Parts: sequence; C-alpha cells; structure tokens
Amino acid sequence: MPIATVNPANGETLRTFDALDERETERRLAAAHRAFHDHRTTTFAERARLMNRAADLLDEDQQEIARTMTTEMGKPVKAARAEAAKCAKAMRWYAANAERLLADEHPDEADVKDSGATRARVHYRPLGVVLAVMPWNFPLWQVMRFAAPALMAGNTGLLKHASNVPQTALYIEDLFTRAGFPAGVFQTLLIGSGAVEAVLRDPRVAAATLTGSEPAGRSVASVAGDEVKKTVLELGGSDPYVVLPSADVEKAADTAVTARVQNNGQSCIAAKRFIVHTDAYDAFTERFTAGMRALTVGDPLEESTDVGPLSSEQGRADLEELVEDALAKGATVLCGGGRPAGLDRGWFYEPTVLTGITPDMRIHREETFGPVATLYRVADLDEAVDLANDTPFGLSSNVWTRDAGEMDRCVRDLEAGGVFFNGMTASHPALPFGGVKRSGYGRELAGHGIREFCNATTVWYGPGSDA
Repeated sequence: MPIATVNPANGETLRTFDALDERETERRLAAAHRAFHDHRTTTFAERARLMNRAADLLDEDQQEIARTMTTEMGKPVKAARAEAAKCAKAMRWYAANAERLLADEHPDEADVKDSGATRARVHYRPLGVVLAVMPWNFPLWQVMRFAAPALMAGNTGLLKHASNVPQTALYIEDLFTRAGFPAGVFQTLLIGSGAVEAVLRDPRVAAATLTGSEPAGRSVASVAGDEVKKTVLELGGSDPYVVLPSADVEKAADTAVTARVQNNGQSCIAAKRFIVHTDAYDAFTERFTAGMRALTVGDPLEESTDVGPLSSEQGRADLEELVEDALAKGATVLCGGGRPAGLDRGWFYEPTVLTGITPDMRIHREETFGPVATLYRVADLDEAVDLANDTPFGLSSNVWTRDAGEMDRCVRDLEAGGVFFNGMTASHPALPFGGVKRSGYGRELAGHGIREFCNATTVWYGPGSDA
C-alpha cells in the first residue's frame, strides 16, 4: 500500500510520500535510543511541562488537524475536532497524574520483615524505546493514548502509523518537537508494513503496542514473542448492545444510533450487535431504525454531515460482501443496505439495519467495520448473555437495564474488557481500556496503561543497607 493521502470522499490522491530508506530508519532508531538515556532521568515536573505545552499547541491547531484527519480518512470534521480535544485532555491528565500513578509501592511491613529485609519497595522504571503500530480510524487519539503515558513514564516512542494517514503521523512528531521534547523522544517512521519486523527485532526497541486488525496483531505478537519483548494489543471488536425490559427504551434506541455510526461505523468499540429482549424489541427496533434512516450521509467537511465515507474502497467492498452474504442467507434489510444515491464519487455506504441474522452468516462472526447494525430478538437474559458471548471478540459491551441483579449477572458473565450500563462504550484517560479473547491483551489508559511499559523493579534492602 503506498504511503499517501487519498481523500475517501472523492478518491483523489492529494499527496504521496516516499518510505524511509534503511539508512534514515537506522538514524531514527539510534536517535530514539540515545534520547531514552537522557529522557528517563528527567523529572516528572519537566515531562509534565512539556506535555502540557504540547496539549496547548494541539488546542491551537485543532481546526487544522481536524481537517487533515477528515481529508485523510473521512470522519466528519466535527468528530475530528472532538478527537483532537479529547487528545489534549488525555495529555493534560497524564501530565497531572503520572507521578502519582508511578509512585513507589511499599509492601506491608510484616511481609517485608518476613522476607528478611529491613525495608522494600516496588519502583517503576521506563523500559526504553517503544514501537507503536497504529491504525487510521482514530489517527490522533490512538497515538496519543499511547504517547502521553509512555513519554510521561520516561520512555521514547517510534510511530509506525497507517499508510493512509501520513500527514497526521508527521503532525504528531512535529507537535512534540514544537512543545520542546528533545530530539529523538518521539519520531514518526514513514515505512511500509513490510519494514516493521526489522524495527521490532532491533535490540534497541524494548517493546511494542499495536492497535489494528487481528492479522496485524498476530504478526507483531509473533515477532515480539520470538524476541521476548513486551506487547500490548488492542484488536477488533464486535461489541454487543443488550437492551432488557426495564431499560429506558427510547434513550437506548437513540444512543444506539450514535454507538453504531460513530466514526462512520469504523470503531473497534462501536456497538455492532444489538440484542434486544422480546418485550422491548418492537419499540426499540422502530425508533432505532428511524434514527439510522434519518442520518445525513455526505461530505465529511460539511458541518451537517453525520456519516462520511468509509476510509477506503477496499473497506467498503469488505462491508458489502458481509451484507450480501447475509441477504443471500435470509437476512432482512430494515433500512439502508447499499450505496447512497447521489454520491457516486467516494466510498460511501448507507446506515443499515439487518435483522434475521443466523449463525451461518459471516456477519454473525466477523467484525463489521462500517455503519451496519445487526439486530437480534431474545427471550430472556440467559439467551442475551449467551448471544453476547457468541463471538471470537471480547473488547467491550453495553447493557441497558435498571435491575441491579441483571447488572451483577452481566458483570460476572459477559466476556469483555468493559461493561457499560445505560450508555455507550467510550474510552477515558482515567479508566483502563482493552479486551479479552481475540480482541487482544494488555491495557491502555489509566494507571494500568502507563505501567504496561514500565519495569516494576523490586528493591530489597537487607540488614546493614541503611547508612
């Protein structure tokens, strides 16, 4: 895949970039390694000063970087502005909280004594150079939720971004440079996917994080495993959205529209499978389908647009295959189901609701990365939980109920990294984020995320250690 900005609203190639050659890649690796040895010794106060400065600059650049993201991958520009604002918020949160999150831990005094020590502690040290392999769908947020904690912990970062968002990738490097971070602390590598293995195997790279597809995750995990290097993976999702009889059905249906089509439906944590109790099914279906049908599809640079194009022609083709397979096997279209009229240029697809889904349909097992919802009717909570778990993925889940017992049951039994009650799944810097099963492993954000790329060092002081 060429490294290029191709506007998904009209298919026009706006800019192309040459991939870094081996010599320049080596130079950047060496710079990252050198920078780590100094950056790791800086104070939290100094790192926080630089991170806050970067957040201020991002706020100033919000309009410009939002248009860049929209032009590169098609998200509505108002959503792109919100993404930039969210990044600045996370950067400030880590600037304010990193020192607390990485404070030394002190074991119980009795346990310390039992170990034969006079005192002991757990001290968090940065690992080194961390390679981030990031996707196009949230081209700023996916990177910042890695970069903010990693840099605040004292690591340095190398970004291999998706090849269709090169301008966003270069902007991020420039942002940290303008904020005053020393040379080499954060760099973008404009390289193809075939060059990732060599970078990951380089002994100067200590760890890797990847957000993306399951095949990409397998590839990085395999190489990292062979090199015995730490990885964090956030892969696909097919999140259930469960609506039970005690729910506020109108609110659940209205929220379901946003939960399905956020980012043009191209989000790992978007609700994709809508599992509705039979007592609420008719009312939910009517309102949800009407909401999906009412969305405005069009130019993502227009403020009135709700749903823009998919990021690529191949992405739309993949989505069409899933829908066509379902229809051939008996699914019913309640709205949408094809390319919107009047939008012949660009990679648009209508907001779509399908019902009558059966296990033999590909769409029942595979992730739909676009504005297509599958709708299921269930008889009770047992059936809802079983269906919610009938997926190879386990990223997050949404449950609408006012019943405390049903909440407890879902927390206990849903196979997912998150359970969101009476609202849609969203990431927040103070809450850990990640999945189970084929959605990956490890956590981003919160204290869990910043400690993923730290060496939890046991410090033990024997008798005579106290001066």
